[in-house]
Amino acid sequence: MATTLTLKPGTAWADAWQRALAAAPEAFRDDRALNLWAGGWHADGRTLPATNPVDGTPIAGPPRLAADAAYAAVRASLDQHRAWRHTALPERKARVAAALDALTEHRDLLALLLVWEIGKPWRLAQADVDRAIDGVRWYVAEIDRMVAGRTPLPGPVSNIASWNYPMSVLVHAMLVQALAGNAVIAKTPTDGGVACLTVAAALATREGLPVTLVSGSGGELSEALVRAPEIGCVSFVGGRDTGARVATAVADLGKRHILEQEGLNTWGIWQYTDWTTLAGRIRKTFDYGKQRCTAYPRFVVQRSAFDAFLAAYLPAVRSVQVGHPLAVENPTDPLPELDFGPLINAAKAKELTDQVAEAIDRGAVPLHRGDLATAPFLPGQDTSAYVPPVTLLNPPSTSPLHHAEPFGPVDSIVLVDTEAELLSAMNASNGALVATLSCDDEATYRRLAPQIRAFKIGHGTPRSRGDREELFGGFGASWRGAFVGGDLLVRAVTQGPPGERLPGNFPDYHLMPT
Repeated sequence: MATTLTLKPGTAWADAWQRALAAAPEAFRDDRALNLWAGGWHADGRTLPATNPVDGTPIAGPPRLAADAAYAAVRASLDQHRAWRHTALPERKARVAAALDALTEHRDLLALLLVWEIGKPWRLAQADVDRAIDGVRWYVAEIDRMVAGRTPLPGPVSNIASWNYPMSVLVHAMLVQALAGNAVIAKTPTDGGVACLTVAAALATREGLPVTLVSGSGGELSEALVRAPEIGCVSFVGGRDTGARVATAVADLGKRHILEQEGLNTWGIWQYTDWTTLAGRIRKTFDYGKQRCTAYPRFVVQRSAFDAFLAAYLPAVRSVQVGHPLAVENPTDPLPELDFGPLINAAKAKELTDQVAEAIDRGAVPLHRGDLATAPFLPGQDTSAYVPPVTLLNPPSTSPLHHAEPFGPVDSIVLVDTEAELLSAMNASNGALVATLSCDDEATYRRLAPQIRAFKIGHGTPRSRGDREELFGGFGASWRGAFVGGDLLVRAVTQGPPGERLPGNFPDYHLMPT
């Protein structure tokens, strides 16, 4: 007899929303979030209706500003910047540390908001918050040496980021930028995270940090957040189409920039036999439904090893757990240990499902297709944003799944016979952030790895974005501008000695300001 699941008590969206209002009453008004600029909260902008991906019910949408209001916010941020850049480093450290203490106090609320707004399972939502807090604490401890002989930028740093890591990417970057002496501006992602980011921004603002948080369409706000002369640096995380437009603008204007864009991260299998180790790592690659910039949706496999690869791969992918992130059998049960819940919205789920169907129609071979029938859901809930794991062999070259990052739980496998074919298939997207090559022989790995166009390459192990002292960037179309991580993240948003050249990918390296 099937067990009827129920929502874990205290985790409903209504509970999370009321906790957000109690934690930051100044940042909300009734059923809407406010915009933060000029040091205060404003009920401007048009709030659009929004639904959560977990069960499709309404939640608070972003209060979208018009372009003229965004310009006013940028000008106000410059005023904050001019005052903050002269604030002594010990005081900046103390205020950032106080903000981190406040974020720690509200850690579970921030994580619960992430579950509802972007569909993260509880474990991964907590990890997103923890990585932001722990990462910035490391910078607070190390910042003295990092800024020695350096000064803040002439203007504030503008942040435009994707929705998938609001805390560990966006809030982390904002707090480090402020620690380095800059006012910071952030646009809430269009697809989710506004309540979580609003609470985080409110906690930071209470400690005197110069934070601006606004919402709006990228097309309407980009002139202000990218091209405005007041902006000292642009930090962008997102897709290649939008990133290319931002890259053109910042190159024309000579602005500092950090542009992280999508890429097809690949895992190569060549002259390899340690299948037990590989099998233990496959399931982990499905964390958050592969909605990560460092996910591995493509396996490039030596044809002669394909049978052994499948014997390791298929049991692992069949073990992946999908379902409602907050559904339990009994009220006292802990929240479920899922690999992923919904995709970011039903539209993305349909797009990915259609791409899979089209690829199969054009010749791709389905090796695995998961089933939601036995997944843990609440009775009668909307599951339109959920997609089970899918694995396709040899998607056709005309399919987006052949050359682009799916940003969802769809793996593709490409078979190769030669080293040249291996490298060509692993470099299909003209640059990536990470890659992995599994081969038994260390010398073979050292010979092939430099020919893979990814910033980080693992020998049989997955790579991640990383933070603290670990550097991060990309090759080809996956990255533009300054590399970040550790000292380089601070160098990217501060000025050094005359003639300094920032490490990274720049169209006209010699034109970059110092």
